[in-house]
Amino acid sequence: MFITKKAVPRRTFLKGVGATVSLPFLESMLPAQTPMRETAAAPAPRFVGIWHPHGAAPGYWSPAQEGSDFEFSYITKPLEPFRDRTVLLTNLDATASAPTLEEPAGDHARGAALLSGARPRRNNVNPYLGVTIDQMVAKKYGEDTILSSLQLGIEDTGNFGGCNFGYSCAYSNSISWPTPTQPLPTETNPRVAFERLFGDGTSTEERLQGRMRNASILDSVTREIPALKRDLPAGDQARLDNYLDNVREIERRIQIAMEKNVAEPTEEIPFGVPQSKHDHFHLMYDLMALAFEGDITRSITFMLGRDLTGTTYPESGFDGGWHGSSHHGDKPDNIANYAKINRYHVQNLAYFADKLRNIPDGDGTVLDHVLIYKGTNMGNSHRHAHEKVPVILVGGVDGTFKGNRHIVYPDNVERCSNMLLGILELYDIEPVDLYGPEQSQLYGLKRGVLGDSTGRLSIA
Repeated sequence: MFITKKAVPRRTFLKGVGATVSLPFLESMLPAQTPMRETAAAPAPRFVGIWHPHGAAPGYWSPAQEGSDFEFSYITKPLEPFRDRTVLLTNLDATASAPTLEEPAGDHARGAALLSGARPRRNNVNPYLGVTIDQMVAKKYGEDTILSSLQLGIEDTGNFGGCNFGYSCAYSNSISWPTPTQPLPTETNPRVAFERLFGDGTSTEERLQGRMRNASILDSVTREIPALKRDLPAGDQARLDNYLDNVREIERRIQIAMEKNVAEPTEEIPFGVPQSKHDHFHLMYDLMALAFEGDITRSITFMLGRDLTGTTYPESGFDGGWHGSSHHGDKPDNIANYAKINRYHVQNLAYFADKLRNIPDGDGTVLDHVLIYKGTNMGNSHRHAHEKVPVILVGGVDGTFKGNRHIVYPDNVERCSNMLLGILELYDIEPVDLYGPEQSQLYGLKRGVLGDSTGRLSIA
């Protein structure tokens, strides 16, 4: 048998008119007799930061047992199939979002601290925060990807919600900041997000034409597919077919959403946005999975809602508005109903984790090479308490991050910003080294410090 080191390059694309379709990981990307870690196909760590407002129902989030083999709580139960990749953290405090004597209000305007650990400055004209960890991951691991990072959301941005008490709307519109003064816009339209991933038109006119046609983006690359498949083994051919089928299916679902709204689009439901929030969530999670499978990006943020949102989720088994239900008055029945909303969002997270677990990636799956951080800046939201915030970590980073852990910290000791430093440690990132002395000084970065951190909290 003749052995060759010729392999399909990891950065192979199918190109057509207005389309660039990246490929999933294929065994053919590995040169013969070459260790995977020495090839361009070696898995790279990914990161997902998921923001949800309004804390969690007290008594329904934190498991009763500490350590391994704990019993999942009502809210976190959907993650039980992913026990080996799940870490729950209890008793962390979101100090950067807490009110002070100088700034006693604005609890719904400081969610941007989630990934920065920095306290938003109360200034409507010149918002100032800090560099967020998703952008640090993007800077280190995303320089050779089509998109260095991706920012997604469910509810459109605007001058509503947490834009109060003198705080800029930038703090409630974005959780991703590459510099302390530059929030990145959040994309809520699945069609526009799809176009960003696969290059289906870049101008407004092209996007509009794309939304109104029935043709698939894959139609423009059809001629390249047989030529590529000709030299692939059967396993890689099946893998490529499955990936392209997934791309086409998601595009079909987006098209259905457009057709439902095309006659009378509204400000709340524009072209390409499903009327059903449940469908919207699943489409966005599917797009995120495709982005990782094609190695289009390695850093994603996802805002499940915005502060003060009144959205309802009937699929949760309760139809109360998110913000209104979070003010449960510490009444048992109200808390139980609010827990249903919290559990629903964890169910969607489990949906995402399941998709990642079924995507081969090098010597494992994408779930083995990602860390998903789902968090908020409140604990008991009825009291606007920024202590004991719920933190969920899912994934393996580089395959070595251990799951099956519930870590409980002493009260009023550890803060979320310390944990963010612990996450950066998993990615071998020291911000000062990553940005160099000049940028670090410009951004206010100091060695071993992030936002209002008091020390690194190791979570390895």
